[in-house]
Amino acid sequence: MLIRASFLPLLGLCAAAASSSGSAGASSSLPAPTASEFASGSGAPAAATPVTSAAPTASATLIPTVVSSPGALAVTTGVIASSLGYSSLVPVVPYTFSPFPVPSQPAAPNAFPAVDPSKPPPPGSTLIPNFQPAWSAAWAKAKKKVEKFSLEEKISVATGTGWENGRCLGDIPPIEPVNGRGWPGLCLEDSPLGVRNADYVTGFPAAINAAATWNRTLIRERGLYIGREHRGKGVNFALGPMTNMGRIAQGGRNWEGFGADPFLSGESTYETVLGMQESGVGATVKHLVGNEQEYKRTQETSDIDDRTMHEIYAHPFLRSVMAGVTSMMCSYNLVNNTYACENDKVMNDIIKREYGFQGFIMSDWQATHSTISPITGLDMSMPGDIVFNSGTTYFGSNLTSYVQNSTIPESRIDDMAIRIIASWYFLHQDSPSYPSVNFDAFKTDSEETNEHIDVQADHYKLVRTMGAASTVLLKNTNNALPLKSSLRSLVIIGSDGGPGRTGPNAFVDQGGDVGVLAMGWGSGTANFTYLSNPLDAIQARARQSRTSVNWLLDDWDVARAGNLARKKGAAIVFINSDSGEQYITVDGNQGDRNNLTAWHNGDNLVLAVAAQNNNTIVVAHSVGPLILEPWIDHPNVTALLWAGLPGEEAGNSIADVLFGDFNPSGRLPYTIAKDLADYSAQRIIGGRSQDIIAIPYTEGLEIDYRHFDAKNITPRYEFGFGLSYTAFGYSNLKITKLPSTDRAQSNLISAWEDGKASPIVAGSSSALWLHRPAYQVTFSLRNTGKVAGGEIPQLYLNFPPSANEPPNILKGFTDVLLKPGESETVTIYLSRYDLSIWDVVKQGWVRPSGSIGVSVGASSRDLRLKGKIPS
Repeated sequence: MLIRASFLPLLGLCAAAASSSGSAGASSSLPAPTASEFASGSGAPAAATPVTSAAPTASATLIPTVVSSPGALAVTTGVIASSLGYSSLVPVVPYTFSPFPVPSQPAAPNAFPAVDPSKPPPPGSTLIPNFQPAWSAAWAKAKKKVEKFSLEEKISVATGTGWENGRCLGDIPPIEPVNGRGWPGLCLEDSPLGVRNADYVTGFPAAINAAATWNRTLIRERGLYIGREHRGKGVNFALGPMTNMGRIAQGGRNWEGFGADPFLSGESTYETVLGMQESGVGATVKHLVGNEQEYKRTQETSDIDDRTMHEIYAHPFLRSVMAGVTSMMCSYNLVNNTYACENDKVMNDIIKREYGFQGFIMSDWQATHSTISPITGLDMSMPGDIVFNSGTTYFGSNLTSYVQNSTIPESRIDDMAIRIIASWYFLHQDSPSYPSVNFDAFKTDSEETNEHIDVQADHYKLVRTMGAASTVLLKNTNNALPLKSSLRSLVIIGSDGGPGRTGPNAFVDQGGDVGVLAMGWGSGTANFTYLSNPLDAIQARARQSRTSVNWLLDDWDVARAGNLARKKGAAIVFINSDSGEQYITVDGNQGDRNNLTAWHNGDNLVLAVAAQNNNTIVVAHSVGPLILEPWIDHPNVTALLWAGLPGEEAGNSIADVLFGDFNPSGRLPYTIAKDLADYSAQRIIGGRSQDIIAIPYTEGLEIDYRHFDAKNITPRYEFGFGLSYTAFGYSNLKITKLPSTDRAQSNLISAWEDGKASPIVAGSSSALWLHRPAYQVTFSLRNTGKVAGGEIPQLYLNFPPSANEPPNILKGFTDVLLKPGESETVTIYLSRYDLSIWDVVKQGWVRPSGSIGVSVGASSRDLRLKGKIPS
């Protein structure tokens, strides 16, 4: 939207909605976006015909072939937005460019200390790290470096070498001499849970498990260790974390993200980025934005209104910017009818202007759509070629031609190169001690290019702890768990309870489901160096009490399973459900799950065992929610443990919980419904192979638990729910307004308190006055049970009717470990941002009129204490 009028034929905007004299990318000279601009999107999809020769002239025209449709093709089929295929090149005209101004923030060392990414504040700190001095120093070095480069060299900084043309999944070529005027280039590598396509690495718990811990310290440590392993392999930028919101329960890559709430996802993203970049490796937050299903992910437009974009889907990216993130990855899909990697509103206005992002935006692999995309905010094309191994590129020589014929100003090329190299300096990767690439993602067995460097250290300890801490106890009738030392016999039922038939890496990118499920499939995976399975771990632990252990790992012999369970002290049934990325199909599931049913006959297996054993315990390793109704109320199903995707220590971590060596403190990062139809959004399918389908986000702010609350739908297990082997009591809620010491921005604070919107300036959404603690919430928490345990107190805001928000909105949480009978005063802070809603007319954050309630409790539906925000 923030595009000069001469670009409107490409982006499909009304001339009145843009400035005829503004320069694309220059936030200081652009008009404020309006709500209608964002709601209508940035325009038509870019041309599918690749530009592989000289740049087109200004007289070129775009004639899209549009397929209209009177409505939905079927109940689950989206409206056809358009059809791919264009008869001409994208029309281009000369542009001007001015760099985005650096956000202005006041000095506040006690609240906003200057911080280097290698020394972030501790997890959960109220300090807001000020990375601006480090960014300024890095930009100064980058400018000095880039000014010595030729045009072709500057463009090479932004252009990948092409698929399989290097040792990493993405490579930026060096400029010689690397130790002089040049630089060594970059290695970009998956994944969000470990180093992909490498050996001697750790298979960490998936991000969905990290979120299920609701524990900032563990999430930070996971990020740090993932970063150290990438660095140890010579990676410059790790392609994670992933922040998709889990809008649809069947979404194939939901497990790569941090759950279905923007606050939980945002805090998890923040801690992960701080941890990763403390190691010296760059974090890449993805996918920007709206890549919420795998079906037709490159041919669907996610139509998201302005308010929903700001309050839900863009929020984790804002938190990543506040954590000093160095790179982002734009997604495959379209956003409001414009491809995400060409979306000026998202990349230029929200990310670079409003959030004040000073790093760079790369494309997802093969998600660059034209040579004009640098104007709309794209800084790097990955992996460089238009189609894998095609030998063609939208950047490279084509981008050189666009500069030489004055289509794109060289100042924008400078900006791209500076952003990339400044990120490299920001992380101190210019240090001689930074490792060189020592593995080969495409030739893992090569002795010439893979040095087999072991980067695991003792990270398995964290994996085991986080696997246990992320396990959610959903049912525990008559204290069936933990297993008693007096237990004489138990049986393990189900293939998920044992090892795979041919080892943990039998399938490329984990594209199969045999044995215990410890991660999903796709590019967000890593190879297992080893994999602990439940059968071995339970047997080893059971020997301490001399318990007899039997097993049946056949999911389909239900009669035998039931008979084997007879007269056993406990029968533990393992079930699972898998998903992943769309380029792999597993059991007919092309990325997204076809349904929310347990795989491998899981429901029938549970019923068969429960029919003959009155102490049937179910363990679920699942990428996301399952419909549990066939058996969850069976009187013989006494316990349910939700283990998610715990990583390489899957067996040991579940044994720790089963036997009580670890008291479960995990909480659900999403809602488990009684019926798939109860969720607010469903997977959209349909359309011909050439069609772009529309996915309207009509539920707006009401995703996951917000929808269940707003529509008064009873879930099976609500968001934030989880039991413990002990119990906790809440009392003595106090809410206090903190005195403001921010004299430099007192006028902004006063305006906000009067109901006025935050101003439209660079860095407006990441401003210190908006995010520093403004209110203090305290309450007492007591362990009223008989064993030590951890509780996850959660704080939800209840906005007034004027806000048009869902009934309960998560805005705070912490983790507290207490001994039996022990009490602690818990403190959670709220910022002005927490109390704000996005005003689509004023394009800023405002405090809604009316009283704002505060609810504190153990889940989104177990709220024990209530109060009000003082005026």
